[in-house]
Amino acid sequence: MEKFSVLMSVYAREQSTYLEEALRSVFEQTVPPSEVVLVKDGPLTTELETVIASFAERYKSLKIVALAKNMGLGNALNVGLSACTYRLVARMDSDDLSLPNRFETQLKAFEKDLEVSVVGGWISEFENNPKQIISYRKVPEFDCEIKHFFLSKCPVNHMTVMFRKEDILKVGGYQHFYLLEDYWLWTRMINEGCKFYNIQNILVNVRGGAAMAARRGGWKYVKSEIKLQWQIWKMGLIGVYAFSRNIFVRFSIHMMPSSLRCFFYKKVLR
Repeated sequence: MEKFSVLMSVYAREQSTYLEEALRSVFEQTVPPSEVVLVKDGPLTTELETVIASFAERYKSLKIVALAKNMGLGNALNVGLSACTYRLVARMDSDDLSLPNRFETQLKAFEKDLEVSVVGGWISEFENNPKQIISYRKVPEFDCEIKHFFLSKCPVNHMTVMFRKEDILKVGGYQHFYLLEDYWLWTRMINEGCKFYNIQNILVNVRGGAAMAARRGGWKYVKSEIKLQWQIWKMGLIGVYAFSRNIFVRFSIHMMPSSLRCFFYKKVLR
């Protein structure tokens, strides 16, 4: 199968045990990556550094990119992307768990369709125990369905994707967009006519639940959502009705108390 890179980023506030589990799930694949590019987004804790050193000793394919200061996810991923050797790149978050056949399944999808730019898939979510799944996020399979889904919701699970590096760079790569770097990337790729595909199976087990929904609230997040919807409307990808509906729904949910937001976030925005 074709060689590929895995792109990850980690920063000081993340837990070392989560990073260890995430890295293990990346290396212990039915088709392991040709290289793993791990961006250290600013100075890290001793515990995180210990985990990274342990994996670097065991796996020579682990490439470390160290940033002098924290630059934020979008900027860190851009730096990491430039360090990726291969034309296919898989994204991986530093606290999630890839299923053992994830990369093999995605590589087969790229072999089957030479025109596809991004291959994602479904996620399962857990809070404390990876074996106790609390929810799923399933996204449409085919390009036309994905682009219709995009009119109201993010159509791709970022932590699951494998993509063609050249197509990402063609639209300007990752760009800073508060908590919405991925949604903004898919927007620009859809605007350029790139082709998407979502595997109709779970690829990644994600740490989600109430804590994730709680972070998706407050005025700063609402402003970011409004800014993104405004950009989508200006590009002509949605009409006035969809723009107004999306703003109303997002404003209402993101400004709710955390206890209510968790429920409506899963039911409406996921």
